[in-house]
Amino acid sequence: MRNDLFIKRFVLVCAIFFSTFAYSAEINDPLPSWNNGINKQSIIEFVQSVTDKKSKDYVQAKDRIATIDNDGTLWVEQPLYTQVVFIQDRFKELLQSHPEWKQQEPFKSILKTPAKQLSKKDMETLFAVTSSKMTVEEFNNTIKKWLRAAVNPHFKRHYTELVYQPMLEVINYLQANQFIVYIVSGGGQDFMRAFSEDVYHIPSEHVIGSTTTTQYTYQNNKPVLIKTVKPLFVSNYAGKPEAIDLFIGKKPIIAFGNSTGDQQMLEWTQSNSGKHLMLLVHHDDAKREYAYDTQSKVGTFPASLFKEAEKNNWHIISMKNDWKVVFPISNMQH
Repeated sequence: MRNDLFIKRFVLVCAIFFSTFAYSAEINDPLPSWNNGINKQSIIEFVQSVTDKKSKDYVQAKDRIATIDNDGTLWVEQPLYTQVVFIQDRFKELLQSHPEWKQQEPFKSILKTPAKQLSKKDMETLFAVTSSKMTVEEFNNTIKKWLRAAVNPHFKRHYTELVYQPMLEVINYLQANQFIVYIVSGGGQDFMRAFSEDVYHIPSEHVIGSTTTTQYTYQNNKPVLIKTVKPLFVSNYAGKPEAIDLFIGKKPIIAFGNSTGDQQMLEWTQSNSGKHLMLLVHHDDAKREYAYDTQSKVGTFPASLFKEAEKNNWHIISMKNDWKVVFPISNMQH
């Protein structure tokens, strides 16, 4: 009887110990939505090494610059970039007030062309009519109104709910360790600034993207900035390191991307003389999100980028194997 009682108590103590240990490990895990592996480990070890004052790789807080791409790195980009969907919806809305566009070129042809087949020139035309001649405040409010209502047809969720939980944890982890986190994207700067703080907890002044010029003028005797169609900066490919230098003035020590448009940003990060880390998100999860790379014009990840990553020891994050979940669970349940 005593032996049986001892065994039961021992089993109970072991169960409490291991459950407490597991709970403690979960609480202390800064990236709980990541599966254990080389990529999760590399992020944690990197952060620990550059924040430890005793480490030879220690970096002062003011120089802990992190740059992260947006489309395909922080949220869904398929089958069309979210901003492209916004532009199309905005064009349809304006079309109600401009029925003459249905018979005018290039609008007549644009209306007959599938979204994926629209040329760069067509998209520039749509961007011009849907965003110019507005104050920056009007444009910001228009974007926010659209984001509150628009639903992704595939996932049946709002676009701002289709953010990647593992990357939200990365942002939080970096910020908790006094990293200055920037979004550096080829997407529209004004578009991203409309939701970056609410969705990513990244302030608008830390969002760098492609943008057009504005014109200072007056409305009702009050100063306003009016958006124009004249390009000011294209923050993509080589434009990313150029934008980083222009707006930040320091090289990143860690950078995340997902496509050829991010290659130069990762190269620029790697050229930092101190410790650095470069990572690429690979979309290989057709079940939970999408699987695409070389065949997609949106978020292209060709064989050449794989070779570049291998040559330079960049980490390739497998959405399928590295992430326990893709989207915030609460977003997908209500």
